[in-house]
Amino acid sequence: MAALTTIGFDADDTLWQNEQFFRLTEERFVALLGGHGEAAEISGRLLEAEKRNLGFYGFGIKGFVLSMIETAIEITRGQVSASVIDEILAAGREMAAHPVETLPHVTETLAALAGRYRLVLITKGDLFDQERKLAQSGLGDWFEAVEIVSDKRAETYARIFARHGDGAGRAMMVGNSLKSDIVPALEAGAWAVHVPHDLTWALEHAEEPTQAERYRRIADLGALPALLEHIDSPHRSRRLLLEE
Repeated sequence: MAALTTIGFDADDTLWQNEQFFRLTEERFVALLGGHGEAAEISGRLLEAEKRNLGFYGFGIKGFVLSMIETAIEITRGQVSASVIDEILAAGREMAAHPVETLPHVTETLAALAGRYRLVLITKGDLFDQERKLAQSGLGDWFEAVEIVSDKRAETYARIFARHGDGAGRAMMVGNSLKSDIVPALEAGAWAVHVPHDLTWALEHAEEPTQAERYRRIADLGALPALLEHIDSPHRSRRLLLEE
């Protein structure tokens, strides 16, 4: 088994907080439309709109805001007021302007791995928003490459790890989404490490691939360096024998 040379990191809810701001905005949206239905119904209609619109608007705040407006029009049967639309737009602007909050153990883990592996940031979503968050996070210098993609599929990882590394077979993907970060990376032939987040968008759920040989799960990013030492130990042992 070839030694690992490249590690890909997801961004949202892996390196910094993201979903919590969507949840808070959704609560605000549901309250705005509280006179037109139950909270669960409004949230369900919003999720359906988001699902329909992914192919048109992609992932991120802009698509979320447009889906909220669409849902408001549907639920009110076209009677939504201009003031409600204005509040939805204001909520979207507040999300886009919110300071970036990095998650625990991020900086020290990237510092420990930089130089030993090629670190690549692989994130999906709106280009402008993802670039803003990366710049505000102060984490950009740790990465040798940044890839902002429209979606994450097996071919996405195969292409990125071939471009910035030695192929998927010698790469690892680290992230919080089983659907986007883990399953397609495994399908591409890479290692995949799941770092669960307390909040994960419903459309990012997938069955945990517990039987996959290259799948691992850790509680937080602070456990990643030790995991890599364990995975890479056979290669280190072989190198020591050759040096002797």
